[in-house]
Amino acid sequence: MKSKEKLRRSGLKIMAALIMVLGSLSYVMVLAVINGSVGFICAMSVTIMGSIGIAKFLGESIVLSYGNIAFLSVGFGVLRGVLRYIEQYSNHYIAFHLLALLRDKIFSALRVLAPAKLESKQKGSIIAMITSDIETLEVFYAHTISPICIAFIVSFSVLIYVGFVSSWWLSLIAFIGYVFVGFLVPMVSSGKLKESGVRYRAEFASFNSYFIDSIKGIREIVLNNAGQKREKEVNRRSKILLAETKKMKQDITKAAAITELFISLFIFTTLIIGIVLVIKEQLSLGKMIIGVVTVFGSFGPVVAISALPGNLTQTFASADRLLNLLEEKPEVSPIENGKTFDFNNLAVNALSFSYEKQLQVLQEVCMYIKKGEIVGIVGSSGCGKSTLLKLLLRFWQKNSGTIAYNSIDIDEINTNNLLDNVTMVSQETYLFNDTIENNLRIAKFNATKEEIEDACKLSSIHDFILTLPDGYNTIVGAFGDNLSAGEKQRIGLARAFLLGSGLILLDEPTSNVDSINEGIILKALKQQKHKKGIILVSHRESTMAIADRIYRFEKGMLYEQN
Repeated sequence: MKSKEKLRRSGLKIMAALIMVLGSLSYVMVLAVINGSVGFICAMSVTIMGSIGIAKFLGESIVLSYGNIAFLSVGFGVLRGVLRYIEQYSNHYIAFHLLALLRDKIFSALRVLAPAKLESKQKGSIIAMITSDIETLEVFYAHTISPICIAFIVSFSVLIYVGFVSSWWLSLIAFIGYVFVGFLVPMVSSGKLKESGVRYRAEFASFNSYFIDSIKGIREIVLNNAGQKREKEVNRRSKILLAETKKMKQDITKAAAITELFISLFIFTTLIIGIVLVIKEQLSLGKMIIGVVTVFGSFGPVVAISALPGNLTQTFASADRLLNLLEEKPEVSPIENGKTFDFNNLAVNALSFSYEKQLQVLQEVCMYIKKGEIVGIVGSSGCGKSTLLKLLLRFWQKNSGTIAYNSIDIDEINTNNLLDNVTMVSQETYLFNDTIENNLRIAKFNATKEEIEDACKLSSIHDFILTLPDGYNTIVGAFGDNLSAGEKQRIGLARAFLLGSGLILLDEPTSNVDSINEGIILKALKQQKHKKGIILVSHRESTMAIADRIYRFEKGMLYEQN
């Protein structure tokens, strides 16, 4: 059973944070509020004009003629339509511009957090965040800020108008009604709605992540005959999500019903008070009708506020998740004004590291490599080989010891310069849903066709690419599913050759290829070693045949083999 998930921030803090994002678009929001307020007053004025006509018929002293009253009624109706259009256009203009801004902020945050922090995050959850969570915020910018401001302005205007034109008693009843419907009822219902909204967003993100993983791994599911089991789990999660959706909708419906009940009670109370004032001759019948009709038609903006807790439950949950990501601190901060180097040698001394201060992964690790060498690292799975490579790229911050390139500590080197000099080919190569050529150009955008083909020949993938229908222009497909794991790995190796870094880190580069292709790749690496340094990590002893020196990992410590 999952533990109950809660918002880290209060609703007010989330709203304040989202409003701060407005920045230079604040003037558009002010325009939306003004048009919305005047527009709603115009809408009310249509019926108010009718009540004024009735009051005139009943003998009230009204300076307007019946013709003027009719003309103003039609004019207010037309003006309401125009102002409503401007209000909605302004709100959505703000919403869509800010959603684009927020997406940019999210991608910028992900870029800073990658790759260390993102290793522990589910890709499906991130996809849900940058799609559905971002879209949910449209409700806040287009249907929340403006209605709240409009409700205050319209309600205040109605209270003043009814007090001066009709009766301050009716104005008082209206004020109490506004407080109940617009403040007390939403405040009471918001707690339950917030809880159900957070649970819904959490279940939605979990289901989305699991479903995307199921699509991505459909081949493995079929090969292992796990379709029925996976289907049952998808259905189970779907039922949980449906239950949370129903619970949230039920809570929203209950809150709406309570709101309507209070509105009916206050409208009825206003009518009764008006009749009592007429009977006691404290108010004329015509003025009573004007006051009551005005109060009757004034609850629209307040109802919009009352409905906000239901609309905002998902918005606050989504915003809280996004704000959490934006505020998350990266494991390492990029170095922009550091030292630069051209790789000649690497020295690692007394390097120790543990993930988030848990179990020690590396202990007092020492190693050395210079240009023209191939250094092999062997060890069992989970012993720390991949972690060491990530530390050499400064994906994580070392706990102690030194990693020095050309005698310069890694923490003093410009990040871009480090990545220009050192590259890594991991066990799993990600390919974008684009052509093979464009996937290779990620390493070197302005590479010539000849350079691309030479890199592919070195990684033993060129001949295979030529057998494809469109050669280098073949689309690899979503998640690179049109290629095998070995083919993707060799394209990753071709990227490394194309980039031309002085030091290449190879994490199990031949784990997904057969012995023939392994021999071709190892031969290519040996031919390239005079131009660069190569650190070769593998659990295969045969792969180490080309290494000049070999280190072995045992219990987090590194020993050089004789």
